[in-house]
Amino acid sequence: MSNTIENPLVKIIGTWQGKMGVDIAPKPDEDENNPYYETLIIEPVDSEIENAEEQELLAVRYHQVIREIANDKISHSETGYWLWDKNENTIMNSFSIPRGVAVLAGGKATIENNKLKLNVAVTENDTKWGIVQSPFMLKKAKTLAFKREFILLNNQLSYTQEMLLDIYGKTFAHTDANVLTKV
Repeated sequence: MSNTIENPLVKIIGTWQGKMGVDIAPKPDEDENNPYYETLIIEPVDSEIENAEEQELLAVRYHQVIREIANDKISHSETGYWLWDKNENTIMNSFSIPRGVAVLAGGKATIENNKLKLNVAVTENDTKWGIVQSPFMLKKAKTLAFKREFILLNNQLSYTQEMLLDIYGKTFAHTDANVLTKV
């Protein structure tokens, strides 16, 4: 049985590390599988956020840094927020990456058998959520859709995410997955 929970964001606060990441990335000739390790730091935002005197949001901010195992090079840096609208039980993930892309995706938080799940998604031309991209990215690597799932069970946070891209003359599902442990 699946149901909603009170303030799911409290459970993901902390420093998380993982070294079993799998990144399937597009390349012009042959797509790559880039193993990676990462650190994900999630911190509380110290206050409740109120909008228009009726929406109440709780938030955590995060910074994710991913390094390729092969060369220790940073391949991804992401800053953002997880937000929870407690009146609507809506979970939101807003983030930006320093390639000229910002995303606001929404969905639900659920708990089942002590397993917390945060699922968010957004598509191009979505009427509720959004993807903003620089002119270069729109021309060369346009994001068509994004989805992310966090699963927290005990001291492990696993995630999968997919960014659907129009790149190199094809549509490509750029995927990432990892299992992180709280340190």
